Amino acid sequence: MDSSKSKDSTNSGLQETNSDINDEEKNDLCPGFKDADAFVKYGLGAVLSATKASAGLPQTGDEYDFYRSFPGFQEFCESQGDKLLHCMSQIMQHHGCRSRMRDRNKLTGLEERFDLVVDSNDVILERVGILLDEADGVNRNQQPVMPAEFQPPKIVVSSWNRMGSSSGSRSETFRLLQAKNIARPQMKFKEKVDNSNTPFIPKIFIKPNAVKPLPSYFTNKQIRKERPEDLDVPAALADFIHQQRTQEHVEDMFAHPYQYELDHLTIQESVLSKPEPQMYKPLTETKCSFIDTLDDLVALNEKLCKLSEFAVDLEHHSYRSFLGLTCLIQISSREEDFIIDAIELRSELYILNEAFTDPAIVKVFHGADSDIEWLQRDFGLYVVNLFDTHQASRALNLARHSLDQLLKHFCNVNSEKRYQLADWRIRPLPDEMVQYARMDTHYLLYIYDCVRVQLLDFNHGQPGLLQSVWNKSKDISLKKYTKPIFTEESYLELQRKQKRSFNTQQLTAFRLLFAWRDKLARQEDESTGFTLPTHMMNKISEELPKEPQGIIACCNPVPPLVRQQVNELHLLVQQAREMPLLKAEIAAEKKKGLTPIKKPEVTMFGPHDTSRVSESDLQHCSPDELPVKQGVLFADDEPKMDVDVQKTSGLMAAAKITQFEELETQNDHESLSVAQMKARRIIECFENPFRMYLPSSDVHISKNAKFDPSSKIFEISKRWKLLSMEQQQKELEAKKEANKKAKEEAKERTKKVAEERNQAKQSYQESLQNVATVRQQAAESAKGGGKKRERVASEVGESTPKPSKKQMKSAEKPQKTEPPPKDSFKPFDYSQSDLKVFAGTKSKDNTQFDPNRQAQGFKKKKTARGQKSNSGAGNRSMSYMAGKSDRGFRHNWPKR
Repeated sequence: MDSSKSKDSTNSGLQETNSDINDEEKNDLCPGFKDADAFVKYGLGAVLSATKASAGLPQTGDEYDFYRSFPGFQEFCESQGDKLLHCMSQIMQHHGCRSRMRDRNKLTGLEERFDLVVDSNDVILERVGILLDEADGVNRNQQPVMPAEFQPPKIVVSSWNRMGSSSGSRSETFRLLQAKNIARPQMKFKEKVDNSNTPFIPKIFIKPNAVKPLPSYFTNKQIRKERPEDLDVPAALADFIHQQRTQEHVEDMFAHPYQYELDHLTIQESVLSKPEPQMYKPLTETKCSFIDTLDDLVALNEKLCKLSEFAVDLEHHSYRSFLGLTCLIQISSREEDFIIDAIELRSELYILNEAFTDPAIVKVFHGADSDIEWLQRDFGLYVVNLFDTHQASRALNLARHSLDQLLKHFCNVNSEKRYQLADWRIRPLPDEMVQYARMDTHYLLYIYDCVRVQLLDFNHGQPGLLQSVWNKSKDISLKKYTKPIFTEESYLELQRKQKRSFNTQQLTAFRLLFAWRDKLARQEDESTGFTLPTHMMNKISEELPKEPQGIIACCNPVPPLVRQQVNELHLLVQQAREMPLLKAEIAAEKKKGLTPIKKPEVTMFGPHDTSRVSESDLQHCSPDELPVKQGVLFADDEPKMDVDVQKTSGLMAAAKITQFEELETQNDHESLSVAQMKARRIIECFENPFRMYLPSSDVHISKNAKFDPSSKIFEISKRWKLLSMEQQQKELEAKKEANKKAKEEAKERTKKVAEERNQAKQSYQESLQNVATVRQQAAESAKGGGKKRERVASEVGESTPKPSKKQMKSAEKPQKTEPPPKDSFKPFDYSQSDLKVFAGTKSKDNTQFDPNRQAQGFKKKKTARGQKSNSGAGNRSMSYMAGKSDRGFRHNWPKR
C-alpha cells in the first residue's frame, strides 16, 4: 500500500508546480494525519492495543476448550477468523503474493497457511527495505559508472545456476528440474541392461563403411541361442565362457571393431587447409526437429550421409542407473538442428553408424572422451574422422577449455548452464531444456572453422599443429568402453582417495560395505551414489555403530535402500567389529598390492662375497614345508636337534651393506622381541637416499587389462600360456622328488633320535633297580629293634651322601611307573615307633617333640663330627623355619 501511494504522489507532483509538491505528498501519503510521524504513532498504538487484546484471549488448552464448548463463542471465533483471513488475503493480493488462505484441507491447512504468511512477510519486508533505501537516496538497481575497458568480476555460485551480468531483475531464482516419480526407462528397453560383473562385449552386428570385415562372432546372432550357458548366467558371461572353451575370436570380442579403419585413416587436404568461417544462423531462424520415431531416424540418417560435416553432443543421466544411460543426442548441420530421443529409439540408433563411420564426413564434438564410450555402451555406435574442439582449445592455450568459454570467445553468446544437472529422462521435455540442448551443437560448426584458422595462424600457416589435433581426436575415437569390474581389491583404490587411516576393523567394514553397495547397485540398477554415498560409507566405517539406529544416524538424508537393508548392514558392521584390532600400517602391508613384489637382482658381486650364492647351491623348499623344530623330553638332546635344523634350512649370511637393495618385508613380528620390534621401526623411519634409483614397489595391474588384446599384459600372459606342458610336468615332478627326499631324511633323523632316547631310558632304569627307596628302608628299619634303628640313622648320617634334587626326581618317576604289588604293601604303624631317634641328642628342657629343635640338634650333630659350621646360615634357617611353623609342623621334617 505504501509503495502504490508513493508512486501516485510522485506522478502527480511532476505535473504541478514545485510549490505544491510537499502539500500533495502529505495529503496523498497520510490522509487524515498531519505528517508521517503522526501516522506512525497512530499505527504503533493500534498494534499495541491489538497485542494487549490478544493476550486477554483464552489460552490454548483446557481454558480454550472450555470456552469452545459454548456455541456463541464458537460462532464468534469462526466469524472473526474468516474476517482476518479475508483481510490477510487482500493484503497478499495487493503485494502480488499467493493469497489462497481459505478452502484449505483441514489436515495440512494450518501448515500451508503458515508458509504463505512467512513468504508474504518476506516479500513485504524486502519491498519496505527497497523503499527505505530509495528514500535515503540509495538505488540498488543503479549500475556503477566504470571505464569501458574494465569489466566487473563475475561471481559464479555454481555451474548450473550461473547468473548473467546483464540480467535486468535484481534477483533471479533457478529451479533444478528433477523427476522424483518418473517411470524407469530401463523397464521399456527391448534388450535388458547387463550389469553383471563381466567384461563388456561390443553390441555391433553390422559394420558399415568397413575396410576390414566384421568378425563372424558379431554377425552370427544364433550363437547365443544354441548355447545352454545363458540359461543360468548373463549373456556376456555366456559369450566369454563359450569363447574360452572353443578358443575362437577371443581377441575379436574385446578389440575395437573399427581399429583397422582408424589406423589407416588419411585426413583430406581440404580439411588441413585454411577455411573461410561460415557464420551460423540465428536460433530463431533455424529449424529444429525432434526425432522420436523410426521413420524420422531413417530420414535423418539419409540427410547426414549427404553432408560434409555435422556437430554432435549427448545428454547423459547416471544417478538412477548403475552404468548410466544416454537420454538425448543433439546433431546440428549448417542449416538445421536435430534432437533425438535416445530412450525411445535406443535399439534402433545403430542405423546412424552409416553416417558416423563415414571417413568422408567430419564429426565435430567438444570433450568427446565420455561421449565416445557412451555411444558404444548404449547403441553400438562408433565414430570415424572425429574432430574435438576441446583438444583444439588446449593446443591454442586458451584460458579455459569449456564449451561455455568457446561460445563467449568466438560467438559472443552466454550459455546458461542451469540445466546441466537436470534430469534428462523427463518426457515430454520442457522448452527450456530443449533450447539448452540445442545450443550445445548449434554454434559448434562455426567454432570448428574459427579454431582451424587460429591453429594455422598460430603455427605460421603450417599444418603441423592442426595435424596434432586430428591425431589426438583419432586417439579419442579409438577409446573402448570398459565396464566397472568388482574385485576383492577394488575398495583399496577408493580408500586411498579418501586419505584416511583406518584400523583393521574400520577397513573390514569399509570393504564389506563396498561389496554390499556394488552388489545391490547391480541388482537394483541404481548408481553407487544413490545406493550409499561414499561419505556416508566412510562415516559408518569410522563409527562402527552397535545398533541399526546408529547406521541410520550416520546417513543424512537416509538413502532408501539403506533404510530397507539396515539389518543386513548391521550384520556387516558386527562382523567387522569381531575382527582383531591392529594398526593401520600392519593391515596396509598385508593388502598392499594385487601382485607379489619381486626384489630386483643386485648386479654388484665380489669374488669373496659369500652372502650371495647361486640358487642351485641352496635347497628348494616351499614355505609350507619349512623345517620345524621337534619337541624333546630331555634337555641334553636339544643342541643336536638345532644342528639338524640348521643343516636342512640352508641359511646363508646376509650382506651388511645393502644400499641398492630393497628391504625385506617379512611378517615375522611374532618371533621378534619388544626391543627388536622397536629397532625395526626406527630403521624403517629412515629413508634410503638411493630410493629414486630403485624400481617402484607399488605395482598395480588392472584385471581388465588381462582381457585386452592390445595391452602388454595380455601378450605376456599369452606367452606364458604357450609354454609346453611337458616342461611344467618335469618341474613339478622334480619338486615332488625333492620334497619326498627331504621328508624321508627327516623321518630317519627322528627314528635315530627315538632309538637313542629309548636306550637312555633303559640304561637309567637298570641303574635304579638296585637302589633302595625310602619306604623300603623304613620297612627294614621297622622289622629291626630300636637300637638297630639308631645305628642305621647314625650310619646314614655319617656315610650316606646327600642325594641331589635331580636324582630324587628321577628316582620318584620309575617308582610311579612301576608300583609294588598289592599283597606286599603294608601300612606302617607310627604308634610303635620311637620318635627319640630323630632327635639325635636328648633335650634337657622339654621332652615333647619339636621339629625346629630337632633340626638344630641335627645341625649340631654334624658340627660335632668335625664339619665346618656356618652360624649365619644356621640363624637364617632357624628364623625361616620359625616363621613357617604356623602352617603346620607335620611337613617340616628334617632333610636326609
